[in-house]
Amino acid sequence: MVKNKSKSGFMSRFWRFLRTLIIVFFVGSVSWVVLARFVPVYLTPLMFIRSVEAVIDGEMPRNEKTWVTIDEISPNMIQAVVASEDNLFLKHNGFSFNDIEKAIKHNKKGKRIRGGSTISQQTAKNVFLWPQRSYLRKGLEAYFTVLIELFWSKERIMEVYLNVIETGDGVYGVEAASQRFFNKSAAKLTKSQAALIAASLPNPRKFNIGNPSGYMLRRQAKIKSLMGKIKQTKFN
Repeated sequence: MVKNKSKSGFMSRFWRFLRTLIIVFFVGSVSWVVLARFVPVYLTPLMFIRSVEAVIDGEMPRNEKTWVTIDEISPNMIQAVVASEDNLFLKHNGFSFNDIEKAIKHNKKGKRIRGGSTISQQTAKNVFLWPQRSYLRKGLEAYFTVLIELFWSKERIMEVYLNVIETGDGVYGVEAASQRFFNKSAAKLTKSQAALIAASLPNPRKFNIGNPSGYMLRRQAKIKSLMGKIKQTKFN
């Protein structure tokens, strides 16, 4: 009897702890998302991870990043990432199940892994989570995607996305990329330059914007072509 009571007491305390943990996580995550709706995002988990990796390798961490509002980013840049990453950005609620299905079929063929993530999902991952693939991260990514779609506008999602994406080794956001590789502000990016930045996004530390490979140039041309075939992305 004493043993049963002890076991029952332990389970009761465990479930109370678990319930408290869930509540704290839910309240904390929602508060974090709401706060990020209004303030610039200057640091992300990926930036921290890259800095730690640099220190481990005996190097000085680099973090080139300049926050700009979406009004200070060329419409060409917005159009380029929509064309290359998520042409249904304004229409979906965070997920494109058609693209996910296509990615699964593509990956089953054993070719180069292709993701089916929308810009909303990528933003959720970049701002709140770590980059390594796992079921846990994908589950949390879906959770945070729902939250930002609920509490942020599409314009804010795009603004944050373009400010936090990795665009080179130690370079984050399109303003920093534009200044480093083209010596101009993101507001003045041409279609070709915007398409080249977008072409680097699958792996910006491999695909160097400053020294584009043949593959990048072909991808740039494809993105430019797609930019002319989709409607102009307008938030108002």
